[in-house]
Amino acid sequence: MEDVSVGYRTFREGVKACLPTVLGYVGIGIAAGVVGKGVGLSVLEIMAMSVLIYAGSAQFIICGMLAIQAPIVAIIATTFLVNLRHFLMSMSVAGYFKNVPLLKSIGIGTLLTDESYGVLVTALNNQHKVSVAWTNGLNITAYLTWILATGVGGILGNFLPNPEMLGMDFALTGMFLGLFVLQADLPIRKRTKQTILLLIVVCSSLFILMKFVSAELAVIIATLLGCLVGTVTQNE
Repeated sequence: MEDVSVGYRTFREGVKACLPTVLGYVGIGIAAGVVGKGVGLSVLEIMAMSVLIYAGSAQFIICGMLAIQAPIVAIIATTFLVNLRHFLMSMSVAGYFKNVPLLKSIGIGTLLTDESYGVLVTALNNQHKVSVAWTNGLNITAYLTWILATGVGGILGNFLPNPEMLGMDFALTGMFLGLFVLQADLPIRKRTKQTILLLIVVCSSLFILMKFVSAELAVIIATLLGCLVGTVTQNE
């Protein structure tokens, strides 16, 4: 694990790898802070939510449920379902870190987000070896950026009651599009047929499932179907 390629070894290099996603974290974080302020949360409460929950989509949903005074049990259950995909992300990279001590593995999994996962998987798909220090640099940079950004958003919430005024509502969509391009480019070039089949299965199943179940559950089931197809067609 320690004998890794140059560029993917140190904490500092992990910080550098995170920088392309920082602007996305800042934009979304400020928007989340503004929304939190709009439902009556203090700046400290907004930042505490970022520290403990650390999930943009879930924090937006929590603020919306607080606005309608939803029961705490409903908020917890919804947050759990929204973040359930993180189990899948952690499981998909767990094999790479199987020789890492348990506490270090927990640290990596705890701070893994959609964005940092995208950067990590892109590095692994390009056959780069990454160290624990590099991964921590990636994750911790994202974590601290998110906390600070939501705090700034809470402060600005006194002056920006509507995040859409600055187009912040598109920040999350833009970031995911960028991550998708980075992750899909290499598989499409190397295994075109399998990648296209996976995209068709995931997209079509997601479209159908969203008519019958919640969006969060549909994403999880569609992801599992994609994993199944990928496993079955791996050697083809």
